[in-house]
Amino acid sequence: MGQSVKHLGIIMDGNRRWAKAKGQSAAFGHKAGFSALKDLLSCIKTMDIEYVSVYAFSTENWKRSESEVGALMSLIRWVFKNELESFNKQDIRLMVAGSRDKLAKDIVKLIEHAEGATAANQSGTLVICLNYGGHEEIISATKKMIIAGVDPNDVSIETFAANLYTPSIPNIDLIIRTSGEQRLSNFMLWRAAYAEFVFTQTLWPDFTEEELKKIIQEYESRQRRFGE
Repeated sequence: MGQSVKHLGIIMDGNRRWAKAKGQSAAFGHKAGFSALKDLLSCIKTMDIEYVSVYAFSTENWKRSESEVGALMSLIRWVFKNELESFNKQDIRLMVAGSRDKLAKDIVKLIEHAEGATAANQSGTLVICLNYGGHEEIISATKKMIIAGVDPNDVSIETFAANLYTPSIPNIDLIIRTSGEQRLSNFMLWRAAYAEFVFTQTLWPDFTEEELKKIIQEYESRQRRFGE
């Protein structure tokens, strides 16, 4: 019998296709995507999943149109400004993984405030991967160790993991990707080393609590192996 899910990763894919099918803008789809995430958080809490990492904006997403990137950044601002009370009521801690170098200064301030305001919450942790890339995270960790003067002989899995964006979180147990795509797309490459995968055809805004529960049940029936 497989283990329970302690850390769930979600690649929230399909917002734009969902919106296009309804004759709406990409921004409309991204708003619906956040609503879907918010609806699932309370369900996730009842399932004793301690960490949920979601792919909100990748380092590659800057290549999208200026209007779509602008709409996404506006949504991010809105979430950090207006949803803190909701996260605190649910006792959920917010963490943001990714480089903050290219983010607007006001967004960085909002992130820092949100992380501080929810730091004491203990019912679950939501990790928002924002301006995140798995390659970039590994490069960043390497640079930190070089700058710190870490002896090459002292570099281990543990010391490397301690220099990742969010060193306090565990490796991912299960990654769900919606919309039918079957790739990692640079998502948490280090932490996904032994993750199980589920790919669903459902577009992210249509992803429901019922589907999540079925996926978790299927995952729990698996026999996880770690090279044995």
